[in-house]
Amino acid sequence: MNTTQLIGPFKQLISMAKLPLKGAITDEELLILEDAGIIVENGKIKKIGNFNALVKSEPEITVHELQGNHTCIPGLIDAHTHICFGGTRANDYAMRNAGKSYLEIAKSGGGIWDTVTQTRKASQKELVQRTTKLAQRHLKNGVTTIEVKSGYGLSVDEELKMLRAISETNQKVSADLIPTCLAAHMLPKDYTGTHSEYLNGIAKNLFPILKEEKLANRIDAFVEESAFSAAQITPYFKKAINLGFDITIHADQFSTSGSKAAVELGALSADHLEASTQEEINLLANSAVIATALPGASIGLGCAFTPARKILDAGGSLAIASDHNPGSAPMGDLLTQASILGTFEKLSNAEVLAGITFRAAAALNLKDRGQLTKGFLADFIVFHTNNYQEILYQQGNLKPCMVWKKGQLVYDKHKAKF
Repeated sequence: MNTTQLIGPFKQLISMAKLPLKGAITDEELLILEDAGIIVENGKIKKIGNFNALVKSEPEITVHELQGNHTCIPGLIDAHTHICFGGTRANDYAMRNAGKSYLEIAKSGGGIWDTVTQTRKASQKELVQRTTKLAQRHLKNGVTTIEVKSGYGLSVDEELKMLRAISETNQKVSADLIPTCLAAHMLPKDYTGTHSEYLNGIAKNLFPILKEEKLANRIDAFVEESAFSAAQITPYFKKAINLGFDITIHADQFSTSGSKAAVELGALSADHLEASTQEEINLLANSAVIATALPGASIGLGCAFTPARKILDAGGSLAIASDHNPGSAPMGDLLTQASILGTFEKLSNAEVLAGITFRAAAALNLKDRGQLTKGFLADFIVFHTNNYQEILYQQGNLKPCMVWKKGQLVYDKHKAKF
């Protein structure tokens, strides 16, 4: 079987190569290749250049020739989702829009604990079915790498059920699922001990199994007044780091302290940041921590967006993720949300695209994707347009017509594979 092929031509190819990991980016810095082609070999990019020149240089190569005008960009990377869950929170959404507070919703049986209850009732098979459906939807929308958190089990056995479901789903879908253990999402309502006792139990009894079964190499926690304080979570994260886990933090969503903990502990990313002030922005900008904006949560909750413009202007690195979850961010459409964030925060096209490609890859510690360059995974998506600006201009309404994962065509709009 010939594993080498030439794909193209693309009227425009936006490689996202040679751009900085941190700070602001102007659209003029984007490298736009005209009439380009990609040579793929064994799932990776071998060469990118002028399509006709590539045909002439390798006359024996298999050619997948496209008809019409197309624009190609790297496959999108969603660095923060919660797409493994049971049940629905449609009633929460209705109550919130009707003016009910978080506390009122929780008292009526809603909130995170509602999803925990429904997820615990679901079998691993049911979770696999739900997660597969949502992952396929993300892939169809151009997301070729999807981070997926646990965190609706909140016990050793239930967290394992979720992470095993995520692992099983990863074998069924073309997108890469990157699992993250979020057992520190909140103190379970049915747990009678202290916050510290719960965290100690998780670290002692769950972390070794995650390593043994290779279920996750990432540990997350919700650092918030309603969940865990920075002081409570620090020993937990230190245990994770000592075992070789990467860490990330739900930080500064409603109150600050999480981003400072992320910087002090050397987290890969600090996610949310809607409550961050200039002090937190400066801390993040002067560190290696990726600031991850979650516009889906702002849209779902009707609250302020992450101060993305200020983060970039301060010299920080900004990723953008969907936070797709059943409670605060049910939309789950990364491209739409990133486009909207760009409008409200005045981000250049280059900054938005960087946030959902190579900067998102950095938030997941993935060094083989997010750019179209030699040696990287051949993950790319194709749009029916001759102008890349149309992608964000249409605010998510222009969907990919083709999705390629590791050099394989995994979605073709005209053939509707799924």
